[in-house]
Amino acid sequence: MDPADLVLRYGERVTHVEQVAERVAVVEPWPSWVDPVVRQLYEAEGISALWGHQAEALHHIHAGRHVVISTGTASGKSLTFQVPALNGLAQGRAGSALRGNRLPTVLYLAPTKALAGDQLRRLAGAQTFARPATVDGDNSREERVWARDHANYLLTNPDTLHHSILPGHARWARVLGGLSHVVVDECHHYRGVFGAHVAHVLRRLRRICAHYGADPVFVLSSATVAQPEVFATRLTGLDVMPITDDASPHAPRTIALWEPPLLPGRDPLSGAETEGVVRRAATTEAGELLTDLVIGRVRTLAFVRSRRGAEAVAATAQRRLAEVDPELVARVATYRGGYLPEERRALEHRLRSGDLLGLASTNALELGIDIAGLDAVISVGFPGTRAALQQQFGRAGRSGRNSIGILVARDDPLDTFLVHHPEALLGPPVEASVFDPDNPYVLGPHLAAAAQEIPLTEADFALFGPRAAEGVHALEAAGWLRKRSTGWYWTKRERASDLADIRSSGGPPVQIVDATTGRLIGTVDASSADSTVHTGAVYVHQGDVHLVDDYDVERGVAVVHRDDPDYSTMARSVTEITVTEIDRTVGWGEATMSFGAVDVISQVVSYMRRSTTGGGVLGEELLDLPARTLQTKAVWWTLSPAAVEGALADADVPGAAHAAEHAAIGLLPLLATCDRWDIGGVSTALHADTGTLTVFVYDGYPGGAGFAERGYELAGRWLRVTRAAIAACACVTGCPSCVQSPKCGNGNEPLDKGAAVRLLDALLADAPVDETAGAAAPESHSER
Repeated sequence: MDPADLVLRYGERVTHVEQVAERVAVVEPWPSWVDPVVRQLYEAEGISALWGHQAEALHHIHAGRHVVISTGTASGKSLTFQVPALNGLAQGRAGSALRGNRLPTVLYLAPTKALAGDQLRRLAGAQTFARPATVDGDNSREERVWARDHANYLLTNPDTLHHSILPGHARWARVLGGLSHVVVDECHHYRGVFGAHVAHVLRRLRRICAHYGADPVFVLSSATVAQPEVFATRLTGLDVMPITDDASPHAPRTIALWEPPLLPGRDPLSGAETEGVVRRAATTEAGELLTDLVIGRVRTLAFVRSRRGAEAVAATAQRRLAEVDPELVARVATYRGGYLPEERRALEHRLRSGDLLGLASTNALELGIDIAGLDAVISVGFPGTRAALQQQFGRAGRSGRNSIGILVARDDPLDTFLVHHPEALLGPPVEASVFDPDNPYVLGPHLAAAAQEIPLTEADFALFGPRAAEGVHALEAAGWLRKRSTGWYWTKRERASDLADIRSSGGPPVQIVDATTGRLIGTVDASSADSTVHTGAVYVHQGDVHLVDDYDVERGVAVVHRDDPDYSTMARSVTEITVTEIDRTVGWGEATMSFGAVDVISQVVSYMRRSTTGGGVLGEELLDLPARTLQTKAVWWTLSPAAVEGALADADVPGAAHAAEHAAIGLLPLLATCDRWDIGGVSTALHADTGTLTVFVYDGYPGGAGFAERGYELAGRWLRVTRAAIAACACVTGCPSCVQSPKCGNGNEPLDKGAAVRLLDALLADAPVDETAGAAAPESHSER
């Protein structure tokens, strides 16, 4: 089956088709300095010559320059860091490339365990001179000890480097002191607060390497990063040479933008049909697309935003296949975080071998795992950035055959806008990655960790940035550090590295345990546990439905049992926000845009049971869970009472502000490297700190992530696009394509689409032409 046939078969659902032309290769010979034993490894795989960008990268790396390779998916980036690294190991084994008195070693960093495991598999042919080993949370103690004492090619992730290797650097001195190369693969993944944390982990690594006499060459790799040299320099603190001219061949690709059809609407409370319309769920649409492709023996990977969504897509395909060809049911599966290590490895093996024809995955499989033979990718919903969409589509077509990438729009303002404005999705370059290493919530814990590793001195301040001295003195004043003649020392018995939660997960993952057997069936991030595994929640794992019997917040354990309820659950939360500091502000006539620090207090207070058979909401149950406080950054706008009165009736104000807030959150990812799950919002008809109507959009991470600040800087453009998206939607009263939100803590009540347009018109009446910000009873509604 030709995947492009789907475009013709479902033409009325396809809003845009784009053909990406074939690209012809530019070939260069192997450099003479590559050791014959290394070259033979690649020639055995049929690589007798190099693409032009590979030869350029090898030249700079061999000369000792730090390099970032930013070329397309399947362009052979792995070779550019593997060859110099393996070359050093081969020559070191022969005694010609010793690092002082130490044999050379290599450190490879990946954002996911799956990617590190895939790289390990690729190194199997080099074991006559390379001793590769993965070190991560899946290792046994014996495996980790062997890696520490014998491995010379260490594959790990920033989490393990931060929590284990750097704090225990004395035990890893053989590896760290011999480092010739540090590889940072898929580096575009390090954005927001995670990126800021990884920037300091890499600075701590450089400091410890220097302590042991090593000065490794850093090689960074990404298919999708804007301004790669700027990004890589900010991430590592080093001057980095960019390699961006992709000289690899690429087969033709079809890209299709897809909007599910409209269906008769149903009232969300009664379940009765209404005069309005709703759009068919993107997961249902993707499940049927996956079914068609699997029946045609087209190897397909479907990326889905949420764990529950991935399970739903696979379940839909399996159910449809059971009606057509039952033998194909077992050749469709789900892959996501929260699975046990052995489950993930088995699924990866089945996908590579071709046993699986269809796989529904979260973004856990988005990054560079080599899966040859995929012919189609379905992206269920815009993944948050153009860079991520390119990564997903790039998983198909690696075998040299024509491939197809399909973006199926969710009922979401941004998705709807993009499938009808392909120039905003497929035309511009990928977004600039946003992260702030000077965030004090990030910097402070890493200064503490660095001091415990090796006492800090004033000479270290330049490495950690302009706020390092301020951070050290604050830690000293708090009693966490003590100054002595040789530097600042860590004073506590606790591990300083535990202070930094580098993935902002909110703490250790919550364990999900089967009540009958006591078996651990999965985990969920602490930050999302209150809303996903609260007592009474419906939880799905590999197609099996469970009910949560008990959620122990203190112990981090949710006890579940298998069940088959006829309803799903959705948590409801309340949020309050307080302005603690205004960093920047600008007036737009009767409106004001501001950016600064806020405290966000949120609490999951109940959950609704929604019928899965069309019966609407079955009931709401109260929950007794603790309130959570987040100190972060926000952008907010206000409109004077006179302007509000001139634009809206009093009764319309809460619904207008709430609808504008939802739409603004949905459209901010068009301008910043975030998605709506990275940010939150609060709207109020009368806020205590401003005295008037106020809409906040805040970063969902302690100290901020740079997303809200980006919104402030581009506020005019952002809010104009928001207004246009609401006004252009064909619905009458508001729908998920414009102002309804899938994560609204208030059940999308109240919302007023028409009033939101009038409110934004009043707000933008005196907005600057350069489209930037700088150049009744009070009601509050939130989304987080």
